[in-house]
Amino acid sequence: MRPARPVVLLVVLAVLASLAACSGSHDARAWAASVCTTLEPWRTEIGSLTTRTQQQMDTATTPRQAKENLMRLFGGAADASEKARAGVVKAGVPDVDDGERIADGFTGSLAATRDAYSRAKSGIEALQTAPAQTFYEQVTRVVQQLQSDYQASGLDTSKLDSSELKAAFDEVPECR
Repeated sequence: MRPARPVVLLVVLAVLASLAACSGSHDARAWAASVCTTLEPWRTEIGSLTTRTQQQMDTATTPRQAKENLMRLFGGAADASEKARAGVVKAGVPDVDDGERIADGFTGSLAATRDAYSRAKSGIEALQTAPAQTFYEQVTRVVQQLQSDYQASGLDTSKLDSSELKAAFDEVPECR
């Protein structure tokens, strides 16, 4: 029964080696697929939150209800953005030139998006709901700032410096 021990040790070492290989960088296609798989639920959640909030805003009868709906929207969007950011971090670094900078760009963009939504939530939370006209004017300012912050945080995959990643984002099914 002694000879089984070296076989078990070899199997354990092989498993550990394969896990170590998975934890570092990934080829462009695998990284793009992982990122797109992470971002799809985020986009869906943002869209769903926006749609639900718009429906609620159309039927909201008071500034207080509008405030609650907007705080829920912006808080949910901030949470979804953080979850997406963490997912991109988990994807690792693409094995391309400047891979670390590119991965940092994605996570930085999602962190900035999360922060923009968090600031919008805080901005709405701080508003007084009366008088109603003033409330809605201030909501407009908060939303305009959110739009500005959101546009500044965006990352356009068509402007990537890596031709490998551009091709991967265009080719992998997860990104379509």
